[in-house]
Amino acid sequence: MMEIASPHTRSCFQGTVPFLSSSACSSRSKRSHQLKGLGLTPLKFRYNANLHASKPWTSIERLVDEIKPSCRRGLLCSASEKSDVDQDSSDNHVEIPLFPLPLILFPGTIAPLQIFEYRYRMMMHTLLQTDLRFGLIYTDPQTSALADVGCVAEVIKHERLVDDRFFIICKGQERFRVLAIVRTKPYLVAQVQWLEDKPSSEHEDVDTLANEVESYMKDVIRLSNRLNGKAEKETPEDLRKNLFPTPFSFWVASTFEGAPAEQQALLELEDTAQRLKREKETLRNTLNYLSAAAAVKDVFPSSSG
Repeated sequence: MMEIASPHTRSCFQGTVPFLSSSACSSRSKRSHQLKGLGLTPLKFRYNANLHASKPWTSIERLVDEIKPSCRRGLLCSASEKSDVDQDSSDNHVEIPLFPLPLILFPGTIAPLQIFEYRYRMMMHTLLQTDLRFGLIYTDPQTSALADVGCVAEVIKHERLVDDRFFIICKGQERFRVLAIVRTKPYLVAQVQWLEDKPSSEHEDVDTLANEVESYMKDVIRLSNRLNGKAEKETPEDLRKNLFPTPFSFWVASTFEGAPAEQQALLELEDTAQRLKREKETLRNTLNYLSAAAAVKDVFPSSSG
């Protein structure tokens, strides 16, 4: 079984609440252990409070502290630069090394990783001499199947340890679709094509959609904090942080940790409006779930633990 990097992002989340994708809600045969009679299936939604604070992340504080605050908050940094790696200018195809992981990176978001398997340490040595960019692509931990769409990860900080392991901080850049696997040894290299969001065919007001998504997200966080006994003041007032709708949609998708199929579907969408509408539906379902959970807690307070 292939060893992979250990994502330290798990340790930096400050709060966890369930969220419901639209596909989860359609499966009425499933039942929550908390709300058996309601036909709601809880998944995990994670809100990273460090996106709104200056506290360093737990595992590799020395590296993260040196990243400028705007990058640490996520999508305020540019995600538009393209690499010079083996580009075929005629059709925008390039070859990039691939790093399969059971996580999904979105443009502009930050991912701390530990590199310890030999072939990926080899990849890191190559990257340090060349481009500092590789393709991070989701792999199913059960089947080892690779997704078709991934995201370029740019190494913005690294630390090499005495045993040749690496701690690295990556920032998501452009998305890509895998066209072909070029080679598999010593590590995967693929021919890919860049993906960009296209203008919506439905003439949606994406800024209004983004504001609606932000509103639902605030309500989800507030109700989750209430259910978990946290202070109301822990809910941020400004989640968008002046982000345009497209990068904001990627940031929202990055918080849906615990549902990789939903995250992968959001990554693959090439329409900002469609991505925001799907996120809005997910957050609305989540809010309904949390409201039901709050009602159960009010009626049966002794069973809410």
